Amino acid sequence: MIKLDKLDIRILRALQKNGRISNLELAESVGLSPSPCARRVKHLEDSGIIAGQVTLLNASKLDLKLTALIQISMDRHTPDRFEIFENKVRSFPEVVECLLITGQSADYQLKVIVPDMEYYQEFLLNKITRIEGVTDVHSSFMLREVLNTTELPLQHILQS
Repeated sequence: MIKLDKLDIRILRALQKNGRISNLELAESVGLSPSPCARRVKHLEDSGIIAGQVTLLNASKLDLKLTALIQISMDRHTPDRFEIFENKVRSFPEVVECLLITGQSADYQLKVIVPDMEYYQEFLLNKITRIEGVTDVHSSFMLREVLNTTELPLQHILQS
């Protein structure tokens, strides 16, 4: 890991809150002049710490009202079986997160966002359950979003 100082942490916190902030505004908010600030951001990008920038959309404003968490069990725990599953899941735009998990009876957990229950039923029956090796599927549905952030905690970096 590259060594980060307090200014790097301030830059990362500011960019996590607003990825569209101008370099001038960023420099002012972290207490640097624009040129050194831009160099630090470039260094953070080049090192891979800043992996990219995205625009976050409001799902409900796009009529995507149902979020499901799906736990999936596989028939075999082999690299080829997992590769088939993972490649297939990557092709489904409804899947916004796929995690290989442990500590549960399931092997994978998916986060799926769809318009409604009818759409979800079609998705489940015509896509997920047709993936080779899927043996068990358990679905849970989000009632209310309590916390949703893309910001990573950074307080541990300067404590060591």
